[in-house]
Amino acid sequence: MTSTWCIVWAISIVILMSFSQVQARRTIENMNIIDKCWRTNPNWQNYRHQLATCSVGYAGKMTNNIGRGTTNYIVTDPTDDPLSPKPGTMRYAMTNIKGKVWITFQRDMNIKLVKPLLVSSFTTIDGRGANIHIAYGACLVLQRVTNVIIHGIRIHDCMAQGPGLVMGLNGKIVQLGPVDGDAIRMVTSSKIWIDHNTLYDCQDGLIDVTRGSTDITISNNWFRFQNKVMLLGHNDGFRRDKNMKVTVAFNHFGPHCQQRMPRIRFGYAHVVNNLYLGWGLYAIGGSMNPSIKSQANLFIAPQGGNKEITWDSTANGNFKSINDVFENGASFKESVDNGAAMRPNYRPDQIFEVADGRMVRSLTMSAGALRCPRISRC
Repeated sequence: MTSTWCIVWAISIVILMSFSQVQARRTIENMNIIDKCWRTNPNWQNYRHQLATCSVGYAGKMTNNIGRGTTNYIVTDPTDDPLSPKPGTMRYAMTNIKGKVWITFQRDMNIKLVKPLLVSSFTTIDGRGANIHIAYGACLVLQRVTNVIIHGIRIHDCMAQGPGLVMGLNGKIVQLGPVDGDAIRMVTSSKIWIDHNTLYDCQDGLIDVTRGSTDITISNNWFRFQNKVMLLGHNDGFRRDKNMKVTVAFNHFGPHCQQRMPRIRFGYAHVVNNLYLGWGLYAIGGSMNPSIKSQANLFIAPQGGNKEITWDSTANGNFKSINDVFENGASFKESVDNGAAMRPNYRPDQIFEVADGRMVRSLTMSAGALRCPRISRC
């Protein structure tokens, strides 16, 4: 009897291991191109900088953030002093460390910023392996910076702030004007990658790309419970934004997102392989002659609500849908006939293969900040 149970136990173990291997293979097969680059490595914790080689779209590869001279900085203190940052805090890394800095977190943290945090150039904020919330205060501002990665953070309940003094880059005290309460605001910045963050419930919007910012990739994020989600372009009078180029890929919009997924002025957006779980006023909008190529997205129209995906306030935008998938009566109003003429015209380091729109559910299944174990595949 004992030997029989041993045989049964051994067979059960083999079956379970085989099942686990099959499930792991299926998980990898369903990953999008960004996630396949690093999430398949069970030793990701020891190769964090590999992430910088995985970005696609207009941000290109973020290899300027790694290599010789990179400082690995661990946040140990969740407090915030805008004028005299303590060592171990996030603000200290931005204000007192020069050159490339790769920021990680010692443990789970809830960070309430007293004033907006000015993110410095060549900075990576890497929340993998910890549950990091930036919430209930000020949030992140990228002002005249380049080569920034923001990955794996939960940013929510950001509040509007009045003008005030903060310590800025290189330890200098600067006067900041008022901010509206966005999760991440980019001003005159370039080569920015926003990936695998969870953003919701902010006083104004979740992501703003403004005042000549360009070469941006916004990928693998989960946007939810928000009226105004993503604004690309400062205002109808800021013509410098005609040079703006943004890739919006593999994101999950919803539930309860109302508009601006994204809204774009003047510039160009490649909106590709995203999941839209309903909308209120519209999903994708524009003004001032923008160009928007919507490619292989999955649009699930709301029950009993507005089925039209697009909105063009000036009726002069270039909207094109290519291989999008529409469910529950969703419809897309195109304004250009020739989709081939709608670039993106990516460089070799930016280009990626667009997946079939019917695969979007699986490609975006892990959107948002990941729960990465300290050891094992993320």
